[in-house]
Amino acid sequence: MYPLKKGTFAPQAHVGIPAGTYEEEHGRKGFYGKSAHLYHAHPPTGWIRFEGKLRPHLFDLNRLAPSDCGDPYGMPVAFLGNHDVTLYVSRRSQPMPFYYRNADGDELIFVHRGNGTIETDFGPLSFEPGDYLVVPRAVTYRLVPETRDNFFLIIQSCTEFEPPDKGLLGHHALYDPGVVTVPEPDAHLDDSREWEVRIKVDDEISKVFYPFNPLDVVGWKGDLTVWKLNMRDIRPVMSHRAHLPPSAHSTFVTGGAVVCSFLPRPLEQDADALKVPFFHRNTDYDEFIFYHDGDFFSKDNIKPGYATLHPRGIHHGPHPKALANQGKKTHTDEYAVMLDGLNPIHVLPAGEQVEWPDYWASWKEKK
Repeated sequence: MYPLKKGTFAPQAHVGIPAGTYEEEHGRKGFYGKSAHLYHAHPPTGWIRFEGKLRPHLFDLNRLAPSDCGDPYGMPVAFLGNHDVTLYVSRRSQPMPFYYRNADGDELIFVHRGNGTIETDFGPLSFEPGDYLVVPRAVTYRLVPETRDNFFLIIQSCTEFEPPDKGLLGHHALYDPGVVTVPEPDAHLDDSREWEVRIKVDDEISKVFYPFNPLDVVGWKGDLTVWKLNMRDIRPVMSHRAHLPPSAHSTFVTGGAVVCSFLPRPLEQDADALKVPFFHRNTDYDEFIFYHDGDFFSKDNIKPGYATLHPRGIHHGPHPKALANQGKKTHTDEYAVMLDGLNPIHVLPAGEQVEWPDYWASWKEKK
């Protein structure tokens, strides 16, 4: 069905927005389903007060101090979650003196800061900032950082992390599968010390002890393994004439969530095209963004290590400064990880401790 058109509107989404109006995309299924574009006389984020729990959130995750920050036997801390996904921060500063096996879900580990090696059943993989480490459920692994100041964002999912369907873009779009790295077996057969394996089931830890190193795999085959992808190898999809929705930047899909990567790219060159993220009303998804590096041009006062959560039902869009400056930049300079959750994402106690409660007021125009 062709879209209906009433009143004052732009002929194309995000292009030629009528003067004095603010375009809002009201859509379903993230950015994959039906949508309407509404043309407001005022910014949809021009609120002056919030009552109740439904408000945008900003977290300074640099202030989180999980127990693994100082204690090698410590663990990451969960700060957001629902029954599909749970988000953790690890600040591990020393090699794990044990092995770990998560039987509650698959893990996507994003390396915000730090260098080192992850030892796994399939072999070791080196890691560096910008790496996504995909660890299937119940894989035994151990993080061995070479640096002290480390920061890992960990997403635990009840289902596997898979590449998105690239459709008409083709097999090599977004990233060529040839840049994916998988481990080579490297069994520690000469290790005769006692090793502890911690196994997490139902958020409880059980411990199994071996008189040898349990990573004694000398070979493997199959289509299930640990793998690694670095942000720098992702080639964002772009249009020089229209602003594309976040779904164009999908990197992983999993049950109840989509993970996207925002990377530097040229801004739209068409003079009539919107150059900042458009106002939209989160309808079917809660939107989480972790800010990794760069200049986050659609938001004010955002620093690396910060994260935002915009619940469904309220508007989301650029700050007034970004709207005013959108014609002054030629490209974006930001690296960020976005997760859209199909079910409501709840703020956990650790998240509440590092939240800026007045973030909702940051859209107010400076007088």
